[in-house]
Amino acid sequence: MNNMGFTPWTRAIILVDMNAFFASIEQMDRPEWRGRPVAITNGLTGTCIITCSYEARAYGIKTGMRLKEARKLCPSLIQSPARPQRYARVSTKIMSSLESITPDIEVFSVDEAFLDVTHCQNLLGTPAQIAQLTKDTVFKASGVLCSVGVSGDKTTAKYAAKLNKPDGLTVIPPWEAKARLHDVPMTELCGINKGIGGFLAARGVVTCGDMARLPIGVIAQRFGNPGRRIWYMAQGADPAPLQLTIPPPKTIGHGKVMPPNTRDIEIIRTYLLHMAEKVAARLRRHALAAQVFSIGLRAKTGWIGEKVRSMFPTNDGRIIGSLCLKVLKQHWHGEGVHQVQITALDPRPINNQLELFANNLFVDNLPMGSLPMNNAEKRDNTNAVTDAINNRYGEFTLAPARLLNRSNMPNVIAPAWKPFGHRQTIQDTAADARHSQQQSQQRTQHDNN
Repeated sequence: MNNMGFTPWTRAIILVDMNAFFASIEQMDRPEWRGRPVAITNGLTGTCIITCSYEARAYGIKTGMRLKEARKLCPSLIQSPARPQRYARVSTKIMSSLESITPDIEVFSVDEAFLDVTHCQNLLGTPAQIAQLTKDTVFKASGVLCSVGVSGDKTTAKYAAKLNKPDGLTVIPPWEAKARLHDVPMTELCGINKGIGGFLAARGVVTCGDMARLPIGVIAQRFGNPGRRIWYMAQGADPAPLQLTIPPPKTIGHGKVMPPNTRDIEIIRTYLLHMAEKVAARLRRHALAAQVFSIGLRAKTGWIGEKVRSMFPTNDGRIIGSLCLKVLKQHWHGEGVHQVQITALDPRPINNQLELFANNLFVDNLPMGSLPMNNAEKRDNTNAVTDAINNRYGEFTLAPARLLNRSNMPNVIAPAWKPFGHRQTIQDTAADARHSQQQSQQRTQHDNN
């Protein structure tokens, strides 16, 4: 299929970027919403916009905007409760379909993927032709549109993908990348935040073209190997390879917004224990345990809390919950709070039975031997049964009694979510079907009201 006279690129990278992914799925599933402004929120009670359709963006509505503010800009805005399992399943279909083009795929987020098609050119054609094939493949698999960028490195391909949205296809040949990036602000490149941007601006590097005047050693001394990569990124020569396997998560955390200025300790305890059980369940799902946890409450003055350590690595919600209550007792003095956050900072694979015993037995304030060994083993078995029931019938079908009073706000999938392991969904088909049915009932009730 290779064009006559075409010389294959030395390296050819494609970035697939879904167009307003969550909103596009909702518009696909609800044809009457097509062409109308749609905003995705965390359930019908959510007040913050997770993402929105291009029709909504035309009114100036943005991710992170409060729904009340958005309705002022667009009174006809449609609020759609997020359906994370639905989005994850469509994402998985997309990622699986891309394997028909190349096995060299990096799942970058729930709605983005890099493809290394360097070795496909003789079979599938020019990079531009492969990019069009990629767009067609994604639409056939999912029913929603994507934009595609093509270049000789990851950074330039990602930049190219956002130039013509929605439903775009932009090719920047490797030999043109440096010139095309020359006047682009550094902060428009993927991974260049305000901190790095400020460091560079203080040294005269505002656009990518400015980087050539900065010795690579200056940025490398400050940021190490990532700094060296940034130096090359700015010049259209990002050396980073695709990550073909997804490593275990570096942290596992859950947080939830509470009613403003909450001072009721029982409500705060319920929110903390809710998040403790969620973190524990995710650790167990990935056969991980953690020993260091960041536990915080957010007040008007900032975060209250600390990093705490259990005596052994754990994935048991009761132990993480005990750590939460310890932090609450030591650091909370009645301030009004509006958010809780628990993050396992050092998740690690569970290596052996001894660690399994240990991680369910002890925390700093529980002395060794305070629980009999058979009790720990029973708790481990109880967790396994609980997980099996919840995986089949829905999250927290079986849960501690206190969590009957937990927030009814549903889960939300972050746009940066990545499946753990190679292109996995986050819940099984049965759970997805149940969740979709529940959301449909919610919508019907909301529409009737």
